Amino acid sequence: MYPLLMFIVIFAGVTHLAMVVLYWTYCIVALMVMVRVVLNNRDAVKTLAWILVLLFLPVLGLLLYFFFGRDTRKERMIGRRMLTQIQQRRQLNDDADNQADVPQGYEPLVNYLRNSSSACLVGASDVCVFRSTKEFAKALYDEIDAAKEHIHIQFYIIEDDEFGVLLREHLMAKASEGVEVRVIYDSVGCWKVSKEFFETMRCAGVYVESFMKVRFPLLTNRVNYRNHRKVVVIDGKVGFVGGCNIADRYLKGVEWGDWRDTMIMLRGTAVHGLQSSFLVDWYFANRTLVCGKRYFPQLSSGNEALVQVVQSNPVGEVRSAMVGMIKALSMARNYVYLQTPYFMPGGAFLLALKSAAMSGVDVRLMIPERSDNRVVDYASRSYLVDIMKAGVKVYLYNQGFLHSKTMVCDDNLSSVGSMNLDFRSFYYNFEVSAFVYSRKVACALKEKFLDEARCCRQLSLSTFAKRSLKERCLESVARLLSPLL
Repeated sequence: MYPLLMFIVIFAGVTHLAMVVLYWTYCIVALMVMVRVVLNNRDAVKTLAWILVLLFLPVLGLLLYFFFGRDTRKERMIGRRMLTQIQQRRQLNDDADNQADVPQGYEPLVNYLRNSSSACLVGASDVCVFRSTKEFAKALYDEIDAAKEHIHIQFYIIEDDEFGVLLREHLMAKASEGVEVRVIYDSVGCWKVSKEFFETMRCAGVYVESFMKVRFPLLTNRVNYRNHRKVVVIDGKVGFVGGCNIADRYLKGVEWGDWRDTMIMLRGTAVHGLQSSFLVDWYFANRTLVCGKRYFPQLSSGNEALVQVVQSNPVGEVRSAMVGMIKALSMARNYVYLQTPYFMPGGAFLLALKSAAMSGVDVRLMIPERSDNRVVDYASRSYLVDIMKAGVKVYLYNQGFLHSKTMVCDDNLSSVGSMNLDFRSFYYNFEVSAFVYSRKVACALKEKFLDEARCCRQLSLSTFAKRSLKERCLESVARLLSPLL
């Protein structure tokens, strides 16, 4: 009995000593991480958010930072030399980049987007705005079936459901005819999709690559840098860009209503910008430089619209698409209508939004009353009182899920793409947006916005400000986490 008692006493003492050592080790490591967070000179809100996580979530906070917070060497993701090669081989006409036809007053925006992201201003012979995902899907199948040389497909999500399987059948059929078919999907976006789904395409002659493969999405900081782009290019002549992914819910809706999204189709030289975007990502995923005149055929620029395809990514410090939208807000004179499924903007964008409204511009923001993430819903609503006080009109889409990412200004300028108005799209994701200078396109998107506004509830500042204390507390906590969502 005595030896057993001595063992218990010694074991307890060792355990206590080990706990003390572990405690102080954790404190030192946590303090070092906090110092690193501060020295990274990030956005002050994100810095504060991480410090609070580390302080109030012991151990768990450190794990969260290790997997999601570290700022890896993003500059190594894409070689600048390779990017320059593709940009130089666009085979654009010398006179395609012509500012003379830009609506008066937009020259600073055109110059900024060109200088910050090599977004050439080129013509489109036709721009079609799809009012529903079904319209987009039909046009997509038609253009794929008509392809003669190559098909380039890129989506954040391609699911192995009815929509995905039908798209796969069309692509495999074209591959069997000798058409080059390349597909990029995001590893995290398609984490739950079976390997057999993509392997079937590969066996049929379709070249398929995942973007930044992640074996355990919840256990790696690489989850931060996702490819959220939605781009389709057919023969270098026809292109699609917007917010849709390939999944049944985009066609059939969700349990609480329909799914509203926006895609546009381009024809003409403007497609070269989408082609460049795809080929840059193909090189990153496949390490094969695909370029040449056949991918950038000589086309008529047309006079339907002028377009700049802006690639936004976490490489470097410039956030071209975000700053482009901020400049558009500052240049607006009559109205700005915005749609986004998630609204968690940084301080610069928030200031631009409020400044436009306080300058007398009719600024309207449409977000879903309910999205696919309740925490994000609370975080989004925490910003609404502030912008409504500045004069921004807020509309909550209540007939389903609004997933469109659009901006339209003054019947002259539009932006359609994959970028949400949140931290992740602004700072971490690979995104693409088409800035379109066209009265016809702007009016089409304006009409679409006003049509969808009929399915919305416009928020009243006086009523919304009276929401319960519980709601406000949930919103405030969610907002602290918004840079991490």
